[in-house]
Amino acid sequence: MGSASKQSNKPGGKGGVDRRTRIAELRAAEQRRDRRNKVIASVAAGVLVIGAIATGTWLVMDQNQKKKDREAAANADIPGVKTFGDLSRNHVKDKVNYPMTPPVGGDHNAVWLDCMGHVYDKPVENERAVHSLEHGAVWVTYNGKATADDIKILTDKVKATPYSLMSPYPDEQGTITLNAWSTQLIVDSASDPRVNQFFTKYVQGKQTQEPGASCTMGEM
Repeated sequence: MGSASKQSNKPGGKGGVDRRTRIAELRAAEQRRDRRNKVIASVAAGVLVIGAIATGTWLVMDQNQKKKDREAAANADIPGVKTFGDLSRNHVKDKVNYPMTPPVGGDHNAVWLDCMGHVYDKPVENERAVHSLEHGAVWVTYNGKATADDIKILTDKVKATPYSLMSPYPDEQGTITLNAWSTQLIVDSASDPRVNQFFTKYVQGKQTQEPGASCTMGEM
C-alpha cells in the first residue's frame, strides 16, 4: 500500500495529471472571464460613444430649432404694433417736443440711459431714453393703472433682459407701453402674450439703428 501511494505522486502519475488538468481548467476559466470582461467593456464603450453622438446631435438640432424659432419670431407680425417710419437722429442739448407719447425716436440727448436690464422707479428723461432705443433697447413704461402684479412681472422681465429698461410714465395713455425705435405697442396687462413677443422681436431687433452699441455707462 505504501509503495502504491508513493507511485501516485510521481510527475508521471495520476496525481500529477489531475493537478495539471485542474490548472488548465482554471486558466481556461480565467481566459473566458477576460474575454467576457473585454466584451462587456467594449459594449459599454460603444454605448457611451453612441450616447455622446446622440446627445451632440440632439444639442445641435435643439440649437438649430431655437435659432429657427427666434428667426420666425423676429419676422412675425404682432397685432397692435404701431410704427412711425424714418425718424431723425440728431444729438441735441435742448428738450424735444416729440409727436408720440412716450417717444420712440427722433432727435435726442448725446448721453443715453443705462439699459442693461435697468428698472427706474422715477420718470426718466425722454431724450436719453430715446438714445437707448437707438441702441436697440426696449423701453417699458407704465402709468397708475398698472397693478402691483403688472409691475412685478415687468420688473422681472426687464432685469433678466439686457438691452431693456423700465420706468413709470404717468402721462401715457395706455396702462403699459412697450417702446422700441420707431415702434410702439400698448397693452392693458403684463400677462398679455404680446409682451414677450415684443421683447423677442425688438430687443436688438431689425429696427435698431446702432446694433451692438453700448447700453451701459449712460446717465439718469
